[in-house]
This record gives sequence, C-alpha cells and structure tokens, in this order.
Amino acid sequence: MARVIGILAHVDAGKTTLAEAILYSLGKLRKLGRVDHKDAYLDTYELERARGITIFSKQAMVKLGGQEITLLDTPGHVDFSAEMERTLQVLDAAVLVISGADGVQGHVETLWRLLKRYEIPVFLFVNKMDQAGTDREKLLVELKERLDGRCVDFGEGQDQEQYLENVAVCQEVLMEAYLETGILEDAGIAQAIRDRDIFPVYFGSALKLTGVDGLLAGIERFALPAPVARDADEVGKDNPGKPKEFGARVFKISRDSQGNRLTHMKITSGSLKVKSLINGEKVDQIRLYSGTSYELAEEVGHGTICAVTGLKETRSGQGIGCEKEGMLPLLEPVLNYRIRLPEGCDVHKILGQLRQLEEEIPELHIVWKEAGGEIHVQVMGEVQIEILKSLIRDRFDMEVDFGTGSIVYKETIAEPIEGVGHFEPLRHYAEVHLLLQPGEAGSGLTFDSRCSEDVLDRNWQRLILTHLMERQHPGVLIGAEITDMRITLVNGRAHLKHTEGGDFRQSTYRAVRQGLRKASCVLLEPVYEFILEVPADMIGRAMTDVQRMHGSFAPPLTEGDMAVLKGKAPVATMGGYQTEMTSYTRGRGRLSCILKGYEPCHNTEEVILQSGYDPEADLENPTGSVFCAHGAGFVVNWNQVDDYAHLPMLDREQMMALNLSEGVIGDNMEKNGYVHGTDSNDSRQRAERSSRTDYVTDEELEEIFTRTYGAVKRDRNRFNRNKGQERLESTSVYKPKPKVRQEEYLLVDGYNIIFAWEELRELAKVNIDSARDKLMDILCNYQGYRKNTLILVFDAYKVKGNPGSIEKRNGIYVAYTKEAETADSY
Repeated sequence: MARVIGILAHVDAGKTTLAEAILYSLGKLRKLGRVDHKDAYLDTYELERARGITIFSKQAMVKLGGQEITLLDTPGHVDFSAEMERTLQVLDAAVLVISGADGVQGHVETLWRLLKRYEIPVFLFVNKMDQAGTDREKLLVELKERLDGRCVDFGEGQDQEQYLENVAVCQEVLMEAYLETGILEDAGIAQAIRDRDIFPVYFGSALKLTGVDGLLAGIERFALPAPVARDADEVGKDNPGKPKEFGARVFKISRDSQGNRLTHMKITSGSLKVKSLINGEKVDQIRLYSGTSYELAEEVGHGTICAVTGLKETRSGQGIGCEKEGMLPLLEPVLNYRIRLPEGCDVHKILGQLRQLEEEIPELHIVWKEAGGEIHVQVMGEVQIEILKSLIRDRFDMEVDFGTGSIVYKETIAEPIEGVGHFEPLRHYAEVHLLLQPGEAGSGLTFDSRCSEDVLDRNWQRLILTHLMERQHPGVLIGAEITDMRITLVNGRAHLKHTEGGDFRQSTYRAVRQGLRKASCVLLEPVYEFILEVPADMIGRAMTDVQRMHGSFAPPLTEGDMAVLKGKAPVATMGGYQTEMTSYTRGRGRLSCILKGYEPCHNTEEVILQSGYDPEADLENPTGSVFCAHGAGFVVNWNQVDDYAHLPMLDREQMMALNLSEGVIGDNMEKNGYVHGTDSNDSRQRAERSSRTDYVTDEELEEIFTRTYGAVKRDRNRFNRNKGQERLESTSVYKPKPKVRQEEYLLVDGYNIIFAWEELRELAKVNIDSARDKLMDILCNYQGYRKNTLILVFDAYKVKGNPGSIEKRNGIYVAYTKEAETADSY
C-alpha cells in the first residue's frame, strides 16, 4: 500500500528546496535543482520558475525503505493556499517546514489549523539552521508556545533518557508503558504520531542537505508502517487478499499540454483499472506522474495517487465509489474583480474558457453578471491576479485586465422565517414552503426536508433540494451570496397534469427570496485574525491603528524590545496597512494575517448604500410569486404572497418544534433518498405520478360535479396584462379572503364518483365492493391531504326496511342511507 506525504510551508521557508533535497537523497534526482536557478524538479510551470514560488501542487513518486511513497509539493504563498488545502484531504502525513531565521509566521498558524481540521499527522522540519542567529532551543520553545506543547525534538545528538521522557509525557498510553518498562516501542510512538499526540521536530538545512536524512529516517520509522487495527471494523482494512469496494478521492483537476482533462485522485479503497466506468464515464488512461513525466498503468491500488483521463464530470473534493464527499474548504476568496476584456471579443466564448480555469482553480468563482454583460472573478489576493493574467495569456492567447478589487461580502438571517414560492402561469403549477433558520458561523448552507411524502411526492422533494443546491442564492441587502443558514422544505404542492420540473425551480428560488425579504437580514464581511509585532515604544500607535480599523485585540505582550499585539479586524480596513506599518516602524515591524471567517459588517448601511442594490429591480431573482385566477396568471408582491398561498403557513409553535440538529438533517437526507446532483429525468417522474390512483385532480372533481349538478356560473371579471406587467384588474379590487381557522366538512356521493371515474367504473363492473373499498382508500388519503372531515355517502334507499348506518373506516365516515332516502337528501 502506497503512502502519500505532503510538504507544506510559509512562502520562502525553503519548502521546494527541501523537496529537491528529499528527491536527491532518495536517488530520484542526479543533480540538485534550486529555486533561484529556476531548475527545481517540481516547479514545472514557467510562471513558477520565473517568480520563484509554487503555484500548483505537484507530485513525485519515490521509494523509501522499500515502500512506494508519493511526495506532494504544495504552494506556500497565501494567495494559493486554497490549492494547498485541496491536497490535505489525500495526505497520510505532512512535513511542515519552518524557517529557522523567521520562526513561526502567521501563515504557519493557518497551516497548523488546517492540518488539525483534516486530522493529519505532522512532522516538522526547521530549515535554514545554517543561517546566523538561529537558536535551536528558542525555536523549539516557540513551536511549543505558538503551535502545540507536544512538539518534541526527534533530532540526533540529544540525551536518550531525556528524549524518552519528552515523548512519554505526550500520551497517557506511552507514559504507562515507559513507567512499566523504561523503554518505548516504535509501534507505540508511531501510533501516537498518527493520533496527533506527538509532533516530531527535526532541524537542518535543506540547501546543504543537513538534517534531511534524519527526517527521512523518522518518516520511514514512524509514518510508513501500517496502523494496527483497534477494533473489529478495522480488521482486514489493509489486507490485500480481501476484495474491497472501489473508492477514490478527487483533489485536483488539470489539463495536459494537449488539452486533455486530467482528474487527479487518490485510491482510498479497492483498485482502479483502465476502461473501468466511474459514474457512467470510462477511464481511458491511468497516469502516474513524477514532475512533468508520467508512466501509464493498467491498474492502481489502495493509497496510489494517479491522474485519470476520460472523465468530464468530476470535481475537486468529490468522493467516488464508497468514498464520502470531502469537507467544504475552510479557505475562500475575499476579493472580487471585474475582468476587462479586449474590444470586440466574444464574451460568451471567453466565459466558457474561464470556466475551464475555474474547474482547475475552484476558488476563482467565475461570476457572470447578466445585467451588465460582465465577468467577475473572486480571488485570494493580488498576486493571484497577476498569475491569472499570465494563465489566460498562455492558455487562450488573450490579454485581459482587471478592475479595482472589492470585498466579497455575504448575507445571512438573524431569526427563523418561512418563505413561500408559488409559480402558476397558465398550465403550470408548483408551490414550495421553506423554513429558513440561522446557522452557526462558518457552517455554510445546509438543506433538509421535513415534508411528508403523503403531501408531496419524494421525486418532487428531491428536485426541490437539487434546485436549492445547484446555485448560489443572492441575498436581498446587496445581492451577495447567502450563507450560514439551514433551509428546510416543510410543505409543497404539485399538480398531476400541469406541474413540470422547471416549475419547482421557479417556486424554490422565489421561496428563498421571499423568505429573505421577510427576514431580518445580516450583512457579513471577511475578518482577518492578525499578529502584529512592533517595537515596544510604538505599541500605542499600533493599538490606535487597530481601533481606527474597527478591530479588536487582546492585551499586548512584551518580548524584549518588541511588543506583540494579537486581534482581529475587517479585511476591508486592513488593506494596505502592511505598507503603512513597515514605514512607521522603519522595517522592524512584522504583520501576519489569516482569514478568521465572516462576521457582521462594521459599516452595513454604508455598504448597502454604495452597492445601490434593489431586490425588486433584480428581475433574474424575483421575490414575488405568480398565481392564476380565471385562466390568467398575475404577479403578487412578496409581502402579499403569504395571503395568496394555497398551503397553510407554520405557526410559531410549529416553527420552534422543528429541531433541526445536524445529525437529524443528515439522517433525513439519507432516508429521503436524496442524491446530490440535478434530477434531470422529469418525464419519468411525471409518468410515475400519473400512474398513481390515489390522487383526485381539481379538473376531475369539477367534471363529476358538472355531470351531477350542471355547469358552474362564474364571475365575468378577467385578469389582464397592462403595459407588459402582469397585474389584477377588475370592477372591484380583488383581495384574498382572510384565513379563518374553522372545521371543514366534505360530503361525497360515493356512487356518483365511482360511475364517473373511469378506473373505478371498470372495477365496479367486476366487483362493486372492490370499487367501494378502493374509493374509501383514495378519499382517506385525500382527507389527510386536505385536513378536513370527510363523509362518504352511499345510496341504500332501495333496500327494504333498511334503517341506515354510519361507521368510521380508515379515518373517514362512511354512511349508508336508510330506506327511501337518497344520497342527495342525506
């Protein structure tokens, strides 16, 4: 079984140099390349060699201790940290490179937090120890204080007894073993490292190949052995003789020099062969890359990193086969830029080309603004903008420019609200009720269904959930993406004949927007968590600056002649402060920023005013609904939709009773058979619905009524269009009747229904009792749907001496008339 080792670092810590040293030490390279010489083995792109930074993750396959390992080199610059995060989900262990000259920098703490999130064992390599002023003991103390107290020196030249004591105190199991035997087995230490209870630290200089052999020996000794099974579920997990279901994790999409689409994945279970089918697509080639070169393989097994051709629908983070979906990325872009295109170009063609780049770099978030015919892109920082320009020029032979950057805001809600969407132009029908609830900060959007299948068929529910997940829903404050919400389907209605799949898309989108218009919305802005180091006599200036930037901070700490200030501040106000701080400290200060997340905006009114966004003028995202009366559709404003809705609204008690814990949400999604992706086979769904016999449509009921009592006389008022807008016009203003909760009774003439309904009529010819029983079952469902009291009456007036009877069956009342009494008179 292959192992995957990733190398991570803050920019300029010497990460690529260490990767070069490892490949050289293991015999992969005959000559050491250097970043400054622009000949590093894993810097395969011209942009990387020109700038001296890693932009895209690359891999090399080597053997360590006779075992195959894949070495993944990741970007170190903060602007490309999302690319790095995508590789974390396929790592078995990571080497975190720290610059001995700079110590623990701000981005290192971001990397540490990500490694903890993905539960990855970590080996630390403190590089550049050959430079003057580096102090091994001070650096180890800093690692313990800034990262984790369980960072232990595993390097050579230390007292063995002291080393064992330092290791033992990190884990209770090891402490017990050490106290009993006075020694520690490698297997126990390796397990503690896998459990992230110990973080081995090695010191050296990658450029001079010092300390590299010790690091490799530690990886071979503690990271490569397979973990020992701890319970019955894990027994046989790594047994090659036991066939396992195929599973893989996609972590990257790229294209080769011929334009072939490559899906980079790690095989997490079973094996993959050429010509195998993955979600209906055939695997054409399996490539094993090392730098720019690759070998073709017919089959790859558990733990292997490979690139596959022939797949067009894969995406980064996707779980294939038995592998689950990956976690949502923690790092995301905070800046938005408009792309300025050349004169006379085909904007739609360029949009398609940029979508290719979005596949390979998902954090770009290419956004098409229909109203202005503009393409916007969201990025991590300004360096990424320069790289993007070069990529577009090299890939598509086109020069583009970028407008002024703006902050990427988001929106959420402060309290639960029910949103209603109704779409009923002529011969269309769909109504959706969604409960919108605020979620935890950073939770994104969560979707669920609490709607009974007796009310709305499962296929329609799945379609509604798909429509909720298929797009970014804009808020109503500035049109920013909504986040940190739980959206639950609580009610809905379809029409047997007139509902199309697209009707639910319209009603779903409108339900979200109508709920947002009614809710107390909150504007969110990105916030940096910072560490600011300045000379002690300048700490007052720094604190004043942070307050001016609407930030907050903890009491400053003094370390020698320097003071350290830790806190948080909005991204919008911290832009450019690095330059200002460097100026007033004369180059002695240091600022490290990491994205903390999104918090309520400090200047909401100002941002809303500057945006100029009008939710009612956003015709692509309407907040109102379309209803139908007298054969014509008309638009109802968002603030009147609740009164026109065909289905009842939740009251406050019902809303509070919906306990939407995350566990329940996941269970309901699985129970409802929801599958992520668009449910495209709408015609099959409608066929399934039309084959069911437990539905009575409005048209059928009206036809039965007309046959019995004659045609219904209707009001002559009409609903017309005026100046292109759908609105209501009549001799009097149409107003919906107020909804008064009262008991509703429905009396049904049983035999009239049976002989007017073709299916029941044919059944009655064979057996009238069966027809009656079938009608009772149908009306029982109908009563449950309408929430009324239903009385089914059958004529028995020709039965002499019949006294009549009434009984309750399946929840409905069934009455048989007495002698000489018709159903009408009853």
